[in-house]
Amino acid sequence: MFQTRVLSDLTLEKIRSLLEDMGVDEKGIDIMAPKSDLLLVTAKDLDPRGANILKQEFLSAGGEVAVPWKALNLSEERSSVLMMGTPSQYERVKGKLKAQPFDLPVLADEIEEAIENYHSKSSLPWGDEGCEIMGILNVTPDSFYDGGEYERVEKAVERGVSMDERGADIIDVGGESTRPGSERISVEKEIERIIPVIERLNEKTDCLISVDTYKPKVAERAVAAGADIVNDVFGLRREGMPEKIAELGVPVILMHMQGKPKTMQKDPHYDDVVDDISSYFFERIKLAKQKGIDANKIILDPGIGFGKKLHHNLEIIERLDEFKSLGHPILLGASRKSFLGNIIGKKADDRLYGSLAVAALAVDKGASILRVHDPKETKDVLETVEAVKNY
Repeated sequence: MFQTRVLSDLTLEKIRSLLEDMGVDEKGIDIMAPKSDLLLVTAKDLDPRGANILKQEFLSAGGEVAVPWKALNLSEERSSVLMMGTPSQYERVKGKLKAQPFDLPVLADEIEEAIENYHSKSSLPWGDEGCEIMGILNVTPDSFYDGGEYERVEKAVERGVSMDERGADIIDVGGESTRPGSERISVEKEIERIIPVIERLNEKTDCLISVDTYKPKVAERAVAAGADIVNDVFGLRREGMPEKIAELGVPVILMHMQGKPKTMQKDPHYDDVVDDISSYFFERIKLAKQKGIDANKIILDPGIGFGKKLHHNLEIIERLDEFKSLGHPILLGASRKSFLGNIIGKKADDRLYGSLAVAALAVDKGASILRVHDPKETKDVLETVEAVKNY
């Protein structure tokens, strides 16, 4: 028997190692390894004339580009394309595009950047490259899982210290619930809830502290009290927030949410959930940079459960690695959320194992931060998955 089998989707580095172990000549490895790694890259808003040139260049290099019929016959103004090729084919095409019109030199640079981002792990703003654990500390009476448990400052600080001891790298302090159907509270009330907690945690733990807010005044007070990161569920859409984050100079998490917490789960719709969220991120990142926010301090959160149905959440998790192409660390917050209850038929108290399963998938897909209620258990999963990935 020939013991024929299909190999896993190997990285280029592991493909080279496999060929070396087989005894393939070094020059042969240089030629063949890039041919075994097929990449699919999409781009939008091309001039159809440029799309046709792009297709011809890929065909001449042995690759392929899917172009809409209306672009092929030049009957539409702008076009999307799907490129299919190996790294060596992209490299050959990139050089040819540099001499072409219709902004194809710009496209060449963007293709190179997207591929490089996809194959690398973005460093977190504070320099760490591994995946980190963000513990959730809701200082609220109405959060979906632990609402009311940590309203008193003493209990909240005790919980934060416990999360530090159980493996959290970051503690995310929130004073306003954003669960589906939740009501908004005043700036003053939010500040009253969170500032004493942040001040005490800053004294008692070595964790980074994140403030979960979308309000400029709250962010300002929280950072003054010792918060290191602003976690903005509205993605800088609140008036004055981009300017405030630029002024504060702290890392910011930009989350995607369709609609508002009170109404976000009323029949959310997407043409393609990952594509739509990616477009949102492109626009938010562009705005952030225009307002003076350091690109190296931006973290992206696709917003599991925030204006998404079950199948939207599952697709985001399955395709999470696609967001790596944007070149920023990815945060995933799926811990004990209702979509897990829809899958396993259990209430929030019994969704730990479902949460850990998603955590394992997220780490494998390249997440840089996991936002969780159970840091100790998640840390075990994270370390195990990373050991396998880095073997």
